[in-house]
Amino acid sequence: MYDVVVIGAGPGGYVAAIRAAQLGMKTALIEKEKTLGGTCLNVGCIPSKALLQSSEHYNMIENHGKEHGIATKGLSVNFKQMMKRKEGVVESLTAGVAGLVKRNKIERIEGTATFINPNQIQVNGETIDSKSFIIATGSEPIPLPFAPFDEKVIVSSTGVLSLPKIPKKMIVVGAGVIGVELASVYNRLGTKVTIVEMLDYITPGVDGAICKMFLQILRKQGLEFHLGAKVTGIDVKKGKASVGVDLGGEEKKLDADVVLVAIGRRPYTEELGLDAIGIETNRGMIQVDANFRTKHPNILAIGDVIDGPMLAHKASEEGIAAAEVLAGLHSHVNYIAIPSVIYTHPEVAGTGLTEEEAKAHGFQVMIGKFAFKGNARARCAGDTDGMVKVVGDKESGRLLGVHIIGPNASEMIGEGVIALEKRATVEELAVASHAHPTLCESIKEAALNALGRAIHM
Repeated sequence: MYDVVVIGAGPGGYVAAIRAAQLGMKTALIEKEKTLGGTCLNVGCIPSKALLQSSEHYNMIENHGKEHGIATKGLSVNFKQMMKRKEGVVESLTAGVAGLVKRNKIERIEGTATFINPNQIQVNGETIDSKSFIIATGSEPIPLPFAPFDEKVIVSSTGVLSLPKIPKKMIVVGAGVIGVELASVYNRLGTKVTIVEMLDYITPGVDGAICKMFLQILRKQGLEFHLGAKVTGIDVKKGKASVGVDLGGEEKKLDADVVLVAIGRRPYTEELGLDAIGIETNRGMIQVDANFRTKHPNILAIGDVIDGPMLAHKASEEGIAAAEVLAGLHSHVNYIAIPSVIYTHPEVAGTGLTEEEAKAHGFQVMIGKFAFKGNARARCAGDTDGMVKVVGDKESGRLLGVHIIGPNASEMIGEGVIALEKRATVEELAVASHAHPTLCESIKEAALNALGRAIHM
């Protein structure tokens, strides 16, 4: 009999298992794949970021080397080596997770778990008893109903990370985070990339002003967009795709070597046997209370299988909180301060409320902006696209959100997260001293601008 069995070893599951073990619980971790880390480490966040980094190095040398005094001859991409490096990064990190699980004396079980009753599951024909369970099975890519993934021509975010060669033409269906990130990888490597999006804007959930600037920058980089458009069909013949696109009444055919379908992800809950224990799902989502408990108080769920953004770090925070709840501790996740990041170049990052969300909540907002072209460090780097935007409440002066498009936005956003966690005011953000020259000075300047006291603009 275990104290807790965690089902799924992604960034939510393995973190939950480690925290449970730290708290003295006899813990087992079940994962159907041979490696731990889930989608994030194996076929998601980590391999995509490895390829983004490699392609960014190539793009920088190819397009900006001369202005930095770096002369090159015969510059080319060794795609096999790029993929090999990506696989090496993944292997090292998944091995690291396996080491953490072993070090914390967590029993690792390979297989698929199915509930028999609220205190028993079956794995590989064996019945496992536990006082409690944490469901952390993650999510999977959603295919187009008329064009299932073959992972050769019509590919998911998994298949596109393991292509045998750089395609000449790629169509990306969906301009969300996954779509624009992976489109950026292949665009930098020389692929002609066209993105088709049903909405008339890209990256839903991003602050409006940031979103508009982001689209302009991506177009400048060579990405082609069809917004307010709908894919009506995909025909595959002889390893090539012909994609039918409805451009607001006008039908057009687009040809491609690869079609990446990135229209979203859905919770992976079908094999859990939840019906057998009376747990209902809504489009695969498991309903939980504020303490992550399902209708059975001993069964908790976290990460992509519950409501909220499908982010690895959200799942990890929920995993820690769920383990602490089972240990009888008071724990919670401050969702307003969870950051989101798009790892293109420039990067896009945000935390807290966007301007649109703040207004919808009834706040009288004050806005401060500062462009990176006015930042000394950005000019030294020759990387001046983008800006920082600060959202505050006029009445209380409280900081409501920080949004960044620019170099190193993923690292800079941590300052905004801490500020929101500490319920800081815009004034407190503005008066905090920042080292010079640094990119983070732009956060200070945006806060000063919101107060009408900007120095460098």
